[in-house]
Amino acid sequence: MIAEAVMRPELFRLFDVGVPSYFVLLLSGFLFATALGVLWARRIGLNPDVIVDLGLAMLLAGVVGARLLHVLVDGYFWDYVHLCTDPARVDWPLDRAECISSAYDGVWDGARAVCHPKTRDCFAWAKFWAGGLTYYGGLLGATAAAVLLLRRDKFPFWKAADMAGFAVPMGLAFGRMGCLLAGCCFGAMTRLPWGLSFPPRSPASEEQAKDHLIASMRSWSLPVHPTQIYESAASLAIAAFCMFWLLPRKRYDGQVFAASLALYAAARFAVEILRRDARGGMLGLSTSQWIGIGLLVTAVIIHVLRAPRPRRVSAP
Repeated sequence: MIAEAVMRPELFRLFDVGVPSYFVLLLSGFLFATALGVLWARRIGLNPDVIVDLGLAMLLAGVVGARLLHVLVDGYFWDYVHLCTDPARVDWPLDRAECISSAYDGVWDGARAVCHPKTRDCFAWAKFWAGGLTYYGGLLGATAAAVLLLRRDKFPFWKAADMAGFAVPMGLAFGRMGCLLAGCCFGAMTRLPWGLSFPPRSPASEEQAKDHLIASMRSWSLPVHPTQIYESAASLAIAAFCMFWLLPRKRYDGQVFAASLALYAAARFAVEILRRDARGGMLGLSTSQWIGIGLLVTAVIIHVLRAPRPRRVSAP
């Protein structure tokens, strides 16, 4: 039996302003990850205030990096450009009734049977709260902020990196459940019993309507792999392995971070095979898969450079 996903893009309203589920879960993940980092710092005798500052800086820089990478590589770059210069070159996969409804307020192009935005929006690329963030962009932005802040506070960088090795995937597990509520990051069609069917006007319905797999985005999507849950479960497993098994046994500072980086890159590469939302990429691999390959190489370099060398025993 195929389950029907319950989407809730808007978790609640505050002063008549909708609060997106994704950002509530994302923020919850960062808070939980920061709390883990504070407990870790206290346990090993380091300043926990640095971790609080680090969490805030990484959150802000991570959102900026995640949004910029989405705009540049996820396949929407020219849509954002045309939204500012010529909205008639942006196509929305809507029928005529949906296009001219108050929900979209678009312009119907009868000749091509597509909908266009009515007004220009030169700041659509910056509206991160409307959706469109990439984890790897967030990782790169957060890492840059961490390097600058840790250097300023003279905090041991590789010790902090090991903390991030278990705290970041723990926080990511929350964020991916926010993706599930928002309906983004969905997978390929499947007949497996745990496949999910997303409601009308979901990103999955929109994509399948565009590919002519369903009649309209007003229909429920065909069952798809719940790739959001796959990645959330993988992130939890990586966090647990790094925190409970590897951290007490590490042979050098940076080992936990390198292992976390490699494990997540491998898990994400596999999940990307099943993803069917806009991915960007080249040569048959998505942008995230190419970045994952780079991170695997980075993890190997960290291990080679930082792992202790075996001591040579002189002959008697």
